[in-house]
Amino acid sequence: MATTTATLTLASTDLLSDELALTTSATLTGAGNSTGVTNTSGLSRKTVAGSHAQYTLFDGNDYTADKAHKLYLKNISTTAAEYFLVTINGEDLGRIYAGDWALIPWSAHDADNDIKIDPSANDMTLEYMLFVD
Repeated sequence: MATTTATLTLASTDLLSDELALTTSATLTGAGNSTGVTNTSGLSRKTVAGSHAQYTLFDGNDYTADKAHKLYLKNISTTAAEYFLVTINGEDLGRIYAGDWALIPWSAHDADNDIKIDPSANDMTLEYMLFVD
């Protein structure tokens, strides 16, 4: 069994009136148990040639519903204005700007729950991995 730990550190000396120093960790486990996630899509990169050319990153039909899937996304662009719009089930989840990353839960309950990305510029690259329960 694999053990995968995600750690997030938030730090700032000027965001709040006091210094911000927060660190939290989580072991990625299966749905409703303490067994570690057992599979991944592998760490990959996808370069999308055209701007506003929506691309299906993960098809909901390809994964088991009601599991504890976790999705890692990172925009590797260095141009501040460039972003990927992330949608799930046709709803905008948000934009991942240059250098930003996200780790989000995903329930692949049906085909409507696809994860799609839409780049704001030509030839943008997204780094991604799906941890599968």
